[in-house]
Amino acid sequence: MFYKIAQKFMFQMDPEKAHNFAMWNLSKTANTPLNCFYAQNITPAPVTCMGITFTNPVGLAAGMDKDGEAIDAFAAMGFGHIEVGTVTPRPQPGNEAPRCFRIKPAKAIINRMGFNNKGVDYLIERLKEKRSDIKVGVNIGKNRDTPVEQGKDDYLICMEKVYQYADYIAVNISSPNTPGLRTLQYGDLLDDLLGSLKSMQTDLAKQHNKYVPIALKIAPDLTIEEIEAIAASLIKNNFDGAIATNTTLSRDGVSGLANSTETGGLSGKPLNELSTKVIKRLANCLDNKMPIIGVGGINSAEDALAKFDAGAEIVQIYSGFIYQGPGLIEEISDAFRAKTL
Repeated sequence: MFYKIAQKFMFQMDPEKAHNFAMWNLSKTANTPLNCFYAQNITPAPVTCMGITFTNPVGLAAGMDKDGEAIDAFAAMGFGHIEVGTVTPRPQPGNEAPRCFRIKPAKAIINRMGFNNKGVDYLIERLKEKRSDIKVGVNIGKNRDTPVEQGKDDYLICMEKVYQYADYIAVNISSPNTPGLRTLQYGDLLDDLLGSLKSMQTDLAKQHNKYVPIALKIAPDLTIEEIEAIAASLIKNNFDGAIATNTTLSRDGVSGLANSTETGGLSGKPLNELSTKVIKRLANCLDNKMPIIGVGGINSAEDALAKFDAGAEIVQIYSGFIYQGPGLIEEISDAFRAKTL
């Protein structure tokens, strides 16, 4: 009930201003009695993925808490994990505003944020302050002004810095809002990036006496052949997991609606079917050699169950969380628990 009231108020605001307002409030009320307005006691539904045991299979996707400022608030809501970021080596403002648009009739969002964040060093300080025991993945990317051919260096910088503070690391090469970024999903550039990250993981695991899994986040706008090539590279380089998918450049399901022609990545309900198809194809290519985290358009327990059936071991929500509220976490977790009993 409280969320529906808050949502009605925030949906009168510009989307990015509403997001910033919500994040500020969550950061200030976490670990205080005021978290009673959103805290939930969710029956555990443990699941192991990438060697990590999560209290339930529902995570918060990257992009909501870019700088790790409200981790404990999201923990209180009952998430099984939270993925912070995308974070870059240096702070950057992202693209010019306005850069986030609701498409309410379709329960969708278009954004072209452009990896706006306060930089990896700021994020690390927030991770050090975390008081809850929620599992945290760190989503890493490259700075906009770093040439694509040197992008690998940015990922290695971020990985080395966050390694000891992360439960897993997500490698984001699939955002449509950083020019040239998606070219890292193909051929020699992909193999070089994955091989270099795997080599650094081996060194850091010895240095910190801690193995932190690494997963690749891919786009939904891939051909079958491209999915096969990415899967082959993931297997070749012994990656620990894949995250499918990021936002789409497609406008299927929103054509003709207000804001549908805005530039950027589309998330929300219209992405659900496409994302699930990519998960199924990727799972077939990976042949159980590594787990998949399913994300994209989950708006109900039924949507999440379809992703589990397609091959995902755990899921993440973002736009569905904005439209449905924290109750979606419990709905999905309960459905998963019933399915696995």
